[in-house]
Amino acid sequence: MRRIDYDTEQYQNYARGRALTERQLRTWIDAFEAVLPERRPLAGLDVGSGTGRFTPALAREFGPVTGVEPAVRMREIAQAQSSHPGVRYLAGSAEDMPVPSGGADYALMFLSWHHVQDKPRAVRELARVLKPAGRLLLRANFSDHHPRPWWLEHFPRGLEVDTSQFQPLHEAIAMFTSAGWRVTGFGTVTEPSTGTRRDMLQRLRLRTLSFFAHLGPNEVETGFRRLEQVVAADPDAPAPVFSEPLLTLERHE
Repeated sequence: MRRIDYDTEQYQNYARGRALTERQLRTWIDAFEAVLPERRPLAGLDVGSGTGRFTPALAREFGPVTGVEPAVRMREIAQAQSSHPGVRYLAGSAEDMPVPSGGADYALMFLSWHHVQDKPRAVRELARVLKPAGRLLLRANFSDHHPRPWWLEHFPRGLEVDTSQFQPLHEAIAMFTSAGWRVTGFGTVTEPSTGTRRDMLQRLRLRTLSFFAHLGPNEVETGFRRLEQVVAADPDAPAPVFSEPLLTLERHE
């Protein structure tokens, strides 16, 4: 699949197109809290932090957080929007993080794992930066555990194209466990609705999902035309919710 360049393609609308409501953010923070140690503070890493959707909230809830993000413009937006004293953003990637070894209690990767080019290297690097028994919260889609959002079926080859971006779950688990990690949990989180179907359509038009970069122009046009017809039939209906996978792994001591 083509690599997405967030510095040229999606940074301008990303924060707006992927914004979370307070209810949605609270749902995720509660899910993270359930799989993290109870002690506070915890030192965290937000790997692939983008425009900082989660970073300040993680700092407020758990302790100081370093956002690691390769895209310059995404980091600039994150830095401009965050005033939390426990947050900093650094240039880096999952394969190469400019942070000390063994300094973090946990790392969050929220929908960034499929962008990692050298996954075996990232597995080793994540182990390096975490403390013994440190946790990795991997909110990733998997080709055999796909959440299937309600709008996807209206785009030609929608599920096929989107699924092709992701590993099967067993492959991701094998990659980590063969390097000494252990799985501590796998489940799903149902995020509250983004609003109405009309609201969701407006967000989708910003094309901040990497899915759109893998479709042809005609497929995108056809998909939006079909989706507009569906939304027009009941624009104020709540956007349907769906369950999203969360895999938790622990660094071997």
